[in-house]
Amino acid sequence: QVHVVESGGGLVLAGGSLRLSCVASGSRFAINSMGWYRQAPGKQREFVAAITSGGRYNIADAVKGRFDISRDNAKNKAYLEMNALKPEENATYYCAGDTAYSLDGPYDYWGQGTQVTVSS
Repeated sequence: QVHVVESGGGLVLAGGSLRLSCVASGSRFAINSMGWYRQAPGKQREFVAAITSGGRYNIADAVKGRFDISRDNAKNKAYLEMNALKPEENATYYCAGDTAYSLDGPYDYWGQGTQVTVSS
């Protein structure tokens, strides 16, 4: 059974930075795609960023230039570096993984999410 676990969420002042981490474990096969999504209260979950094991990546326009995604293939880990955070980016941030190579899902494996609170 594959487990995806996020960490690194917390409270930050507007304009501040946070680094989220995600690790996928238990897969018999390589997790070739990992992505980050977020869901704010009362809103639909939205795509934030994704990266493949080959280094291809995609970042949502809303966060381009402020957020960055990276990964450690050997450890099936992905990271989301978030800078210049805005209060409207309060959300639960989810990590997802899949054995397929894809920058837009769908993902088979999802974490429970980590809360990011941006205080104005």
